Amino acid sequence: MNPPPPPSATSPSLGEMNASVAVPQGGHWWFRLLAFLGPGYMVSVGYMDPGNWATDIAGGAQFGYLLLSVILVSNLMAIVLQGLSARLGIATGRDLAQACRDHFSKPVNLCLWLLCEVAIIACDLAEVIGTAIALKLLFGIPLVVGAIITAIDVVLVLWLMHRGFRALEAFVIALLLVIFGCFAVQIVLAAPPVHDVLAGFIPRAEVVTNPHALYLAIGIIGATVMPHNLYLHSSIVQTRAYQRTDTGRRAALRWAVTDSTLALMLALFINASILILAAAVFHANGRTDVQEIEQAYELLAPMLGVGLASTLFAVALLASGINSTVTATLAGQIVMEGFLRLRMAPWMRRLLTRGIAIVPVVAVTALYGEQGTAKLLVLSQVVLSMQLPFAVIPLVMFVGNKAKMGALVAPRWLLTLAWLIAGVIVVLNVKLLVEWMGA
Repeated sequence: MNPPPPPSATSPSLGEMNASVAVPQGGHWWFRLLAFLGPGYMVSVGYMDPGNWATDIAGGAQFGYLLLSVILVSNLMAIVLQGLSARLGIATGRDLAQACRDHFSKPVNLCLWLLCEVAIIACDLAEVIGTAIALKLLFGIPLVVGAIITAIDVVLVLWLMHRGFRALEAFVIALLLVIFGCFAVQIVLAAPPVHDVLAGFIPRAEVVTNPHALYLAIGIIGATVMPHNLYLHSSIVQTRAYQRTDTGRRAALRWAVTDSTLALMLALFINASILILAAAVFHANGRTDVQEIEQAYELLAPMLGVGLASTLFAVALLASGINSTVTATLAGQIVMEGFLRLRMAPWMRRLLTRGIAIVPVVAVTALYGEQGTAKLLVLSQVVLSMQLPFAVIPLVMFVGNKAKMGALVAPRWLLTLAWLIAGVIVVLNVKLLVEWMGA
């Protein structure tokens, strides 16, 4: 089979998948909403991947419900930024990587591409660790072997992509429902105090003034608002066959934002559930030292008095790791094609990024034991947060550009909010760097 030709300057994002999902023009609004449901849920996978588990467990065990406010704020940031990402893709017909290539010089684009690749590798690192831990907990497979096994998930991704974009979305949504169900049961079993949970969603100064809380808070932001998700969403919203007119684009934007908002509210529930579970079971019983996923698994059943709790925890973790595989592969393809106009076979792309992620997991496990992977997992999320400004700032620049966006240019209030979010992210990152240099 001949390799696909490299994408040109005018190639649509995702090639043959672009405008491949039919959208009904008439009938009840419910059918149009159903046609647009999917991209938001694929994006939401990145907001509840194994990297979130590490930061949420550590945050809940150490600080109780304090960091729930960070999860809420970062989720609201995500809703705004993913809405802007969808706006860019629908208005311009270009994904964020393509838009950057159109706008910036070659050296700037090369730097942005490298930074995005670092973010994807950091995300993949979290998936490797999470999936390997889940395999160990459920089947007793050693961590190093489990990490190597994750490389064969390329077969799953290839099969799903061959079946079409709707099959890909259906698979992702099915696993999301498994994760949701597992945590719903665990929260019922843990029975956290409702008053304390609600109070945790109110922001407090301690989040910023306490260096340890700040470190975890930035890790939560990095695990929640992921740079490559902005590239991913701007591309996959274009898989819908909406009318490429101003009217058609406006309608598509409404449905796409509805889709991503609903999906990210599901992500908020799951992220908050992980932290609430850690706070209710570990922090409330004085186990503030719990930071690792394996510790949480081992302690859940005896501390809750229900053996099923640990199994549900591990099943949800495995589903999360597998799900993240699909979206990370797709994001990698979009970034490489958009910035470099280089089309690499999906299996080769997947093995390359997964291979880069497996090496540090194996090395850290060999040198420091399995405890070292927990710190590596949290660090990967802080690395993700450090990459955020380099995706957020170009995105906000583009959606405020009338020449690029036309009738769908972002209104002033939305731009002001977006720049505020970008500023918060930059300030938090600078503060963290200062803390590190002063340590």
